[in-house]
Amino acid sequence: MRKNAIFKIISYFCSIMNAWSNVISLRVRVVVSCCLISLFFFLSEKCYASEQQVLKQTVEPPADKTTVRGRVVDTKGEPLIGATVREKGGANGTVTDIDGNFFLSVPDSAVLQISFIGYETTEVKVAGRTMLEITLQESAIELDHVIVTALGLEKDEATLAYSAQKIKGEELSRVKEINMITALAGKAAGVQVNKNSSGMGGSAKISLRGIRSAFGDNQPLYVIDGVPMSNTSSEQSYSAIGGTANAGNRDGGDGISNLNPEDVESISILKGAPAAALYGSMAANGVILITTKKGNSTGQRNIHFSTGLTFDKAFSLPEMQNHYGVSDAVDSWGEKGHLPTNNTLKDFFRTGLTSITSVSVSYGNESLQTYFSYANTTGKGIIDKNKLRKHNINLRETATMFNKRLKLDGNVNVMKQTVENKPVSGGFYMNPLVGLYRFPRGQDLSYYKDNFETYDAERKLGVQNWHTFTEDFEQNPYWIVNRIQSKETRTRVILALSASFKVNNWLTIQARGNMDYWSDKLRQQFYASTATALCGANGRYIEMDYQETQMYGDIMAMFKKTWGDFTLDAAIGGSINDRVTNSTRYDSKNASLYFANVFNIANIVMNSSASIDQKIDAHRQLQSLFGTAQIGYKEKIFLDLTARNDWASTLSHTTHEKSGFAYPSAGISILLDKWVKMPEWVSFAKLRGAYSKVGNDIPPHITNPSSHINAGGEMQANDAAPFREMEPEMTHAVEFGTEWRFFQHRLGVNLTYYRTNTYNQFFKLPALAGDVFAFRYVNAGNIQNRGWEVTLNATPVLTSDFSWKTSLNFSSNKNKIVKLHDDLQEMVYGPTSFSSSYAMKLIKGGSIGDIYGKAFVRDDKGNIVYETEGDNKGLPSVEGDGNTIKVGNANPVFMMGWNHTFSYKGFSLYFLLDWRYGGELLSQTQAEMDLYGVSEVTADARDKGYVILEGQKINNVKGFYKTVGGRAGVTEYYMYDATNLRLREVSLSYNLPRQWLQKTKVLKDVQLAFVARNLCFLYKKAPFDPDLVLSTGNDNQGIEVFGMPTTRSLGFSVKCEF
Repeated sequence: MRKNAIFKIISYFCSIMNAWSNVISLRVRVVVSCCLISLFFFLSEKCYASEQQVLKQTVEPPADKTTVRGRVVDTKGEPLIGATVREKGGANGTVTDIDGNFFLSVPDSAVLQISFIGYETTEVKVAGRTMLEITLQESAIELDHVIVTALGLEKDEATLAYSAQKIKGEELSRVKEINMITALAGKAAGVQVNKNSSGMGGSAKISLRGIRSAFGDNQPLYVIDGVPMSNTSSEQSYSAIGGTANAGNRDGGDGISNLNPEDVESISILKGAPAAALYGSMAANGVILITTKKGNSTGQRNIHFSTGLTFDKAFSLPEMQNHYGVSDAVDSWGEKGHLPTNNTLKDFFRTGLTSITSVSVSYGNESLQTYFSYANTTGKGIIDKNKLRKHNINLRETATMFNKRLKLDGNVNVMKQTVENKPVSGGFYMNPLVGLYRFPRGQDLSYYKDNFETYDAERKLGVQNWHTFTEDFEQNPYWIVNRIQSKETRTRVILALSASFKVNNWLTIQARGNMDYWSDKLRQQFYASTATALCGANGRYIEMDYQETQMYGDIMAMFKKTWGDFTLDAAIGGSINDRVTNSTRYDSKNASLYFANVFNIANIVMNSSASIDQKIDAHRQLQSLFGTAQIGYKEKIFLDLTARNDWASTLSHTTHEKSGFAYPSAGISILLDKWVKMPEWVSFAKLRGAYSKVGNDIPPHITNPSSHINAGGEMQANDAAPFREMEPEMTHAVEFGTEWRFFQHRLGVNLTYYRTNTYNQFFKLPALAGDVFAFRYVNAGNIQNRGWEVTLNATPVLTSDFSWKTSLNFSSNKNKIVKLHDDLQEMVYGPTSFSSSYAMKLIKGGSIGDIYGKAFVRDDKGNIVYETEGDNKGLPSVEGDGNTIKVGNANPVFMMGWNHTFSYKGFSLYFLLDWRYGGELLSQTQAEMDLYGVSEVTADARDKGYVILEGQKINNVKGFYKTVGGRAGVTEYYMYDATNLRLREVSLSYNLPRQWLQKTKVLKDVQLAFVARNLCFLYKKAPFDPDLVLSTGNDNQGIEVFGMPTTRSLGFSVKCEF
């Protein structure tokens, strides 16, 4: 790696923090950090007290000043509490009290600036007056021109050469979710949000402008206050059958779900590569910048309290028949009759509950600000025994000194989360829904609920009781709920320090350091008689520990200078991102346990059938130099230039190790309304365009693979040749756009076209003849994404009592595989075996998301061909063994979100419509239900006596579903249109009148709200929620296999300000 002075400084800083973290245990580390910042907090109280004493001693104004008293109210005459009153051009200021009153000593010639959130800022001349009555008008549009960009740099949104969207923190907490990032669904153009179908505590898949990498990471980079955060998952499902070593598809969660949404001030979404280019090889998939809250500087203590309680109910459940009973012991192809309704699906799912309570304290003055928050999250899932507990503590101190030339910022964020008995995210193994959905209709499931185990006198223990053990995968759902137990615990600590020094009026030096540590622990117990093909006779035990520590440091010089008509806003610097991972996973698998139902490591039979997977100090590092400059001319045209060079440890042992890789970007923004005289109804007009090149880092150990030792002490040799010419994936991106605002900003339009081409995809191919290794890695391919984004914002109605604000976002993305490797005709990147009826493949001319499988044989005119003899006479012919026929693509044609806010006096109604159009999804759940005859559609066909297939009547109903149904059936038949329109969010709130609150002398604001999420589908064809995914990885997208059902959430929230 290249060494220079900047790297030495940052390396030294990081080494001190790393050494400190190695010497001191995590618990001591947290206690010490909290004590230090608590001391800071205590001292700040002294500072505040001192300042208040000084104010009390200086009430008498100087001879040349006048004490002005006043009252700030709204148009209804109600006082505005906490409005800022400041002398224009100076630091002298105050805030209004609970009655809206203020007093301030100013010269007779002073001009006062009065501001309050949601109201237009007003200027008032004192002109010798000593008593003022000031009325603020509510803003027609809340204009916030400042947006946080890459590296935490704040810029005027009008000057940007790329598309960036800002989401306020309240959008994430209006209808709270445990994973706050899922609240972005439907609120930003080009952002696709999918929830993992593992239920409470699950992770989220976020895609910005499509999927770019075939085998690399496709999640965006998350950045908190300018510093990248870790968002890795300790485990994600790969197989639709059963996941890691057949213990079930486990969702290990993600990092972004650990944050408290009440701590978020705003989110900036940098969707395109030009916007994210300053992050180099971390930014190929876009960046989500999170700005957190800090203490206020008004000298007034603000206390915010919020609590929300929602009730979650499973809906969009499979439609089951209740007319035809059991046959062959396991099927429901029996005789028709009136069956008892004692095994409905709703009896299995309970009403879930989510409670999120948060309290925060914000206090400070212009020299020192404090922000402290605590949040408690508890919940119980829709499946019995699934529950979650989470605690968040956040403390932030910000100080300025030396006449505001030095600014210090320190933050400690601690999170502890426990999830018990999290359901699998789908698949056949260890999934209670398999037995639940396939259970013969008319039989009494409640018996197996009350008697899920029976006593085995010979073994002297309870064993599983179920109606059949001949069906693979299937187990008693209540046995799985009660006798497959898991507990996941996550502890996370984020420490951040920053210092910036203003050298002069055009130069500022900034240094930041951050430690992001998390620890995951999993304990999972499978009692004896659980799926004996997958567990030993005495049970199965899994214990996993995962620790990750990310150290980040950067130093940056920032310039702001004006020369006549030209302005320069620039920054140069360097950074180091250092990540160390340690993990250990013990799994008894089929090796069993020495003693039944004794769950600890010592009881595992350690032979080659068991599994031990361990990583010790798996280390990766990224060193970078970067620079950015925005050159403006007459505030009319702006040129953006950025450059970054990365040296990645994952590219060690290659010819590029010393040179690294450069990532440039250039863009231009032209403010048309300042060049050309526009009609009065045009408030703003801009043209912009940008080009960039960014990378996508590769997994470690590809350039220099190593061998492994398994649990039995056997050597597992590396099978791939070292790849000395390895390069990171490279994304070349262009985008063009225009932005217009009309009628004093009451109507806004933002239009963007983009295109990205990602080269150097890395593939693992069979070795060439004569090679020592069985496989080789290559760089090849070109995956293209292109599309349009449109955002409309409008305030159609605005009166003193009533307002209507609306926003619509639209995006369409087209993915195409332009090229693969010359030796690669197709690449399968999903499950390929065990009678699966589908495969995910990359083929030139296709796209990521294409689904292949079995299909009906068709003649030259496209008509289905039918068998003419044998047992299958009259049934459709099937082709595609080996999953060779393309049957659909999971990607939507377009997505659209449309929200409305109606406000009348103290009432406010908000709702969000979320529309996804196009794409096809596969439901293996429906295929299995049809095979076993439990679905409503099979009963309807039996009632009619036939099935209609593309206009052709088929009389052999059972034979038809036995042919097309099941996991190895006809994929084409179970592809569903993914189009859906849903009422995503609803909130009806009421703010209590201020005159009521004034009487309490304590409360400043109280809001009561009814909230709902996923209230209903206005249109849906698929038998399940198309937004739920089996995995947040690249494969299994558009595949549904016994996933947990989606939930409808109804509840209420209370927010108070003191």
